[in-house]
Amino acid sequence: MLNLSEIFVRLVQPSEEHFFKELMRKHHYLGFLPKISETLWYVACHGNHWVALLSFSAPALKCSARDRWIGWDYRYQYDRLKLLTNNSRFLILPDWHFPNWASRILALCQKRLPADWQACFGHPLVLLETFVDPQHFKGTIYKATGWIYVGNSKGFQRTRQGYSSTADSPKMVFVKPLIPDAQALLSRPRLEPNYHTGGGKIMLKAQHMESLFHFFTDIPDPRRRQGRRHSLPTVLSLAAAATLCGAHGYLAIWDWAKSLGQKARERFCCRYENGKYIIPGLYTIRDCLIRVHPAHLDSALQQWNQVYGEEDKSLAIDGKTMCNAIDEQGHQTHIMAAVGHQTKACYTQKKSGLSK
Repeated sequence: MLNLSEIFVRLVQPSEEHFFKELMRKHHYLGFLPKISETLWYVACHGNHWVALLSFSAPALKCSARDRWIGWDYRYQYDRLKLLTNNSRFLILPDWHFPNWASRILALCQKRLPADWQACFGHPLVLLETFVDPQHFKGTIYKATGWIYVGNSKGFQRTRQGYSSTADSPKMVFVKPLIPDAQALLSRPRLEPNYHTGGGKIMLKAQHMESLFHFFTDIPDPRRRQGRRHSLPTVLSLAAAATLCGAHGYLAIWDWAKSLGQKARERFCCRYENGKYIIPGLYTIRDCLIRVHPAHLDSALQQWNQVYGEEDKSLAIDGKTMCNAIDEQGHQTHIMAAVGHQTKACYTQKKSGLSK
């Protein structure tokens, strides 16, 4: 009988990736899965022999069973998904199916995964997830290594247009916390700096996409009537949604809009042409944002935030002195603002001039 203690797990080297892909294509019932976003591939070895392959990649964008277990607010979910990873593939190679080997291999991989992730991608991991097809497996390996069954997925599949219209085969959803307070950390309003993975981003629901358009309908359009191909509310609602989801600058807003599927574009009332919804061009977005009156834009966004925004439990008072900003009386300009801790929304701002 082979000794379990002789098994070790390591990262797949770049020169070995082709071999990894071929084995996965040949022996895994779902085939090979390309690297998606942040991905690590592992191989379990016994001596010089490969005995198992594992892949950890981007988590599911939405999973109701997992999201209920975490208890996080959808507004912060998008920015915190990088603190999760999905065990997207686990394959024990032929001739290496022995009792307790799978659970031993998975446990070894879980032990080294957080340090490898931090070294490769520069941020920690908090939670692992995986999906098990009950038509083929019962999740015994995951249960044996302390994973938690949190329910079944709804069975919808990701497509280029968004999600499939009909449910296919629901999967069992398992999660594995890598720190004791994973649920509390992921669901709290603010994260410590070491858990930040980028700029502040939120996720918008379909209802919010549809609502944004209507809050901009009363803003006067500064453009000439001739040549208008895209309505001003569409342009402004796309820009607002992209900014809420973390886009900074005209190009980033345009790139975000380009990534939208046809269903999402319809929600923003995009122009329908030749059987599909098209988004405004980069120049149109930039031209509208430059020319629209800032006060009108601010008023519309404040109204939207009052209806759909999250309530702040506390406010921060922040004051700044504007460098080189001198008024006609020779006074330097100072600005005082009240900002919400949770939403980062500016409730009020006051400008004053004091003697130098």
